[in-house]
Amino acid sequence: MIHTGECGLASASDAEILAAAQRNRRIVATLDADFHALIALSAASTPSVIRVRIEGLRGQALAELLERVWHACEDDLLKGALVTVTERQIRVHHLPIGTQQK
Repeated sequence: MIHTGECGLASASDAEILAAAQRNRRIVATLDADFHALIALSAASTPSVIRVRIEGLRGQALAELLERVWHACEDDLLKGALVTVTERQIRVHHLPIGTQQK
């Protein structure tokens, strides 16, 4: 796990963070809904994004949560997915959004 500040992206825009994640084959974990919107609107198939919708998580608790999400959703995340995590559930939407057959 790498924080944006550790790789020179502390002041980068959301689009720049997504581009770097895509180039480096990383998964973005965030509290920000904008990342899901940007990926959905772009019709991109990567990078995967995990959006955490649980308030007040800090350091170790967040790391443990992300580890549980990784184990639960590894295959989806490796293929390209938007994952939303709440206190009650984990929702997965496969990428690219809007191209799945009906």
